[in-house]
Amino acid sequence: MNNLNDLHYIAQSFPNTAKMPVFFFGHGSPMNAIEENEFVQGFRNSVKDLQKPTAILCISAHWYTKGTKVTAMEVPPTIHDFGGFPKELFAVQYPAKGSPVLAKETQQLLQPTVVELDEHWGLDHGTWSVVKHLYPLADVPVIQLSIDYSKPAEFHYRLANQLQALRHKGVLIIGSGNIVHNLRLVDFQNFHKDNYGFDWAVEAHDTINGYLLHGDYQPLLDYDRQGKAFDLAIPTPDHYLPLLYVLGLQQKGEAVSLFNDKMVAGSLSMTSIKIA
Repeated sequence: MNNLNDLHYIAQSFPNTAKMPVFFFGHGSPMNAIEENEFVQGFRNSVKDLQKPTAILCISAHWYTKGTKVTAMEVPPTIHDFGGFPKELFAVQYPAKGSPVLAKETQQLLQPTVVELDEHWGLDHGTWSVVKHLYPLADVPVIQLSIDYSKPAEFHYRLANQLQALRHKGVLIIGSGNIVHNLRLVDFQNFHKDNYGFDWAVEAHDTINGYLLHGDYQPLLDYDRQGKAFDLAIPTPDHYLPLLYVLGLQQKGEAVSLFNDKMVAGSLSMTSIKIA
C-alpha cells in the first residue's frame, strides 16, 4: 500500500473514540503476575470503569535499546526475561495479538525520529505481568515501544507527546517500571513488610510525588541532578523513563492521581499514576 492508503486503513481500523487516560504502573516483582495482592487489585481497579481499548501501547522498562523500536508482528511471543523464579511463572503465556497497523501508525507519528518496525522482541514481563490483570482474556492487541538508552530524559518526554492522537483512537498508552528501583539494596528479609522504605527511598518517593501532584516536571526531567536520595532511588534510568513518557502525554486540564502508592523491601516503590 502507498502512504495515502496506509493512512486510510489506519483510520478505518482505529476510529475516533473518547480520549483514553494514560497510566504508569509500578510493576514490581514478576511474581505479581501470578500472585493475588493489593497491587494487582490496584491494577485491575484502575481500568474497571474504562471502555475497552482498541489496542494497548506499552513502554516497558525491560525493552531498552539503541534506537527506538516498535513491535510489529501479528502474534508477539511472551518473553520470560528473568531468572530464579518458580516454574509456574515461566509457564505463563499472554497470547494477545499484536497490531502491525498500530505499529506503522506509531512509526509515522514519531517522525522525524527513526523508529524500527521490530519482528523479534514480543511482550516482556514489564508488559504482560501487568496487562494480564487488566485484560485477562488477552483480547486486546498489544504492542511495545522501546526506550532508546542513548537519549536524554527530555527526549523521551518530548517524544511521547507526539503520540497524543492515539489517545483519541481508543489506544491505551501505559508506561511500566518502578519510580524508586534499586535492586542492589533490596531488603529481601523484609520483602513483605507493609509500606517499608529506607530513609533515602522515602525521601525520594515523597519528593517525586510532590512534583507529580503539583505538575512540576522539570526536576523530574533533571532527576540525575537532584542529590543523593534520587541517585540511590534511580541508579539506572531504565525503570524510571517510562514515567516520563506518561507525563509527556498529559494534556492541559488533566489531573494526576496516585494509586498502589507504597514502598516495598526498602528500596522499591509500587507507586502508579493515572492521568485523565
